[in-house]
Amino acid sequence: MDTMLEARLQTQQRNTQNTQETSLWSSGFGMKLETVTPFLGKYRPFVGRCCQTCTPKSWESLFHRSIMDLGFCNVILVKEENTRFRGWLVRRLCYFLWSLEQHIPPCRDAPQKIIENTGVQNVISGRVPAGAGEGQVPGLAKKEVQRILGHLQAPLCPFLLRLFSWALLRFLNCVFLNVQLHKGQMKMVHKAAQAQGLPLVFLSTHKSLLDGILLPFVLFSQGLGVLRVAWDPRTCSPALRALLKKLGGLFLPPEANLTLDSSEGVLARAVVHAAIEQLLVTRQPLLIFLEELPGAQGPRLSALGQTWLGLVVQAVQVGVVPDAMLVPVAITYDLVPDAPCDVFHALAPLGLWTGALAVLRSLRSWGHSPRVCVRVHLAQPFSLQEYTINARSCWGSRQTLEQLLQPIVLGQCTVVPDTEKEQDWTPATGLLLALKEEDQLLVRRLSRHVLNASVTSSAVMSTAIMATLLLFKHQKGVFLSQLLGEFSWLTEETLLRGFDVGFSGQLRCLVQHTLSLLQAHVALLHVQQGDLLVVPRLGPGLTHLARLSAELLPAFLTCAVRGLLAGRVPPEGPWELQGIELLSQNELYRQILLLLHLLPQDLLLLQPCQSSYCYCQEVLDRLIQCGLLVAEETPGSRPACDTGRQRLSAKLLWKPSGDFTDSDSDDFEEAEGRYFRLSQQSRCPDFFLFLCRLLSPLLKAFAQAATFLHQGQLPDTELGYTEQLLQFLQANAQEEGFFECADPNLAISAIWTFRDLGVLQQTPSPAGPMLYLSPTFTSRENQEKLEQFIRQFICS
Repeated sequence: MDTMLEARLQTQQRNTQNTQETSLWSSGFGMKLETVTPFLGKYRPFVGRCCQTCTPKSWESLFHRSIMDLGFCNVILVKEENTRFRGWLVRRLCYFLWSLEQHIPPCRDAPQKIIENTGVQNVISGRVPAGAGEGQVPGLAKKEVQRILGHLQAPLCPFLLRLFSWALLRFLNCVFLNVQLHKGQMKMVHKAAQAQGLPLVFLSTHKSLLDGILLPFVLFSQGLGVLRVAWDPRTCSPALRALLKKLGGLFLPPEANLTLDSSEGVLARAVVHAAIEQLLVTRQPLLIFLEELPGAQGPRLSALGQTWLGLVVQAVQVGVVPDAMLVPVAITYDLVPDAPCDVFHALAPLGLWTGALAVLRSLRSWGHSPRVCVRVHLAQPFSLQEYTINARSCWGSRQTLEQLLQPIVLGQCTVVPDTEKEQDWTPATGLLLALKEEDQLLVRRLSRHVLNASVTSSAVMSTAIMATLLLFKHQKGVFLSQLLGEFSWLTEETLLRGFDVGFSGQLRCLVQHTLSLLQAHVALLHVQQGDLLVVPRLGPGLTHLARLSAELLPAFLTCAVRGLLAGRVPPEGPWELQGIELLSQNELYRQILLLLHLLPQDLLLLQPCQSSYCYCQEVLDRLIQCGLLVAEETPGSRPACDTGRQRLSAKLLWKPSGDFTDSDSDDFEEAEGRYFRLSQQSRCPDFFLFLCRLLSPLLKAFAQAATFLHQGQLPDTELGYTEQLLQFLQANAQEEGFFECADPNLAISAIWTFRDLGVLQQTPSPAGPMLYLSPTFTSRENQEKLEQFIRQFICS
């Protein structure tokens, strides 16, 4: 350990070390290894099944086990066999010939049909209250409709589409090692489109600005036609918007978000509704991003994405189309290609010249920097109509975070209310506010449900596994020989939890490829016997590793239970002594619920149809399954396996269908006599501490935010107080070394959570929302109670 600490100090203080590191990266770690591209293997967990509770018919009808064995294809690998021609000239022009053979359906009369739409005509003629036709000449109103439609979309240009596909194919082959797609997932989508005869709506995560170009290209190459992509107007300059509209882009007119009684807003919303209805009737596939870009400060769920999804939901409800098939989509990269060093500053709109320079910069670095791998995931399609009918039956009573946790934090109550948490940080736009309140709730829960399906079907990339190991297990450094075994162990743990990984190949080559991608955040040092020491770089390097490791959280989300164990088990002392104390199942349930309520919904992304108590039991089952907890029978109690003397009581004979889970422990009243203890297996200490640290960045940021309450200058604007808290987190990071906590998004999450908890209160002002400390938490005693409540879930 002393050698590792000395090596870490050398990397920080000696300039001569940089030359040594450079030679290590260029020499391939001193090992003569053949370059192995980490292509995906055939035998992987098949992920992405739709929810059996909300969409049972889709779950059964749109899946067949044979598609699990179809394997993967590299979408950007276009050869002579992908064209109708053969010969040596075809092998040199296969990209160009492939782009010429792609089918582009015509849609010449779409603008006229939108203008003739009944809803648009009612607004033009003034038959709608506050319609744009009131007091206007119909001819002028028609020109206004054409202007709004021109801002929304443009007719497709087949020549430009083919030229762009050819250029994009060449560019992607220069930038990416491969773009992998599971052929079984693609077959599911084709089957749903052909058998049902319904329009497809793809609902995707959002990792990069390149997603809006890459995903349409992938689906276009697989014979799904030209996708209409709902772009965010704030990310594109006017010139780039004009180009993207010719390629199938959709941009929401700014007038659509005006107040409900505005005549311009009424007309713009009517045009947008008509355009969406026309897309669905003609069965043109639509791509909507439900997630904000990683560089955007704010909620994870996109307000714009919910707006477009609300338009689709409303079109189905009014009967424009009988139904629509929703397809959750996810895209994952080894490293996001366009992420700047500080992704949390406001991004300027991307222009044509900026995009061209970025392309030239990528091509210039081709051959000098390692290329990344990409995975595109298509989850099982499901019926929107079926979800709408079944999901409403799952809605129960909900309470705010202040009602749930504040009495427990202050010590006024010990019982957790038997209800769900209502927390929504995504603001509603004008188009969504035009819907009924019940439909607004449906859209919000549907978007969270789909985003959960997309995230759980995403593959874990090698950089996420490496970042997690370096950050939470070996922050002081690790030998390469040991890192190989740890990488293999964490990969197996991920696969055992039903999550796919986005890599395969020889272990040494995979680790070498991953470390080369992370070389800006990792240092390599020669040590004894020719081994290498891998040391994470301090400062921004740890923050970047924390962002990468967050991709592994969904696979180990049951690590939330580590909060209930961390407070009960001190980290010091022999592990054998930790298993003496018995843990009550009721107390475990309570601790899990408290932590679930404290953690933001944007992090958990729990399915709205799943209750917190069912999730508690799932967490407990996972802990027992992985061997961390062992059931312990107290003296005098009836053994859990003794079913001979059990009596069927009336309350167990009949139960509502929604109350059944995969566990035998649905009746929480019977959990009083059940106890557990920590397992004594040799691998448990390391695994337990690893799980304890996965949520450390977030919880430590929350605890430091509670400490900052008596130091912060309030009242202040939300932006101003966020900057104050971020400076405090950065100062603590320099003193204590927890650089992974100094993240602007963690600061925002802490402030919003405290606002929901009633610690901070918000009032409107001309400068923006003003925050001030609530009267309850002005006392130092209550502030310390809040900090103590959070720190009970943190393991030292």
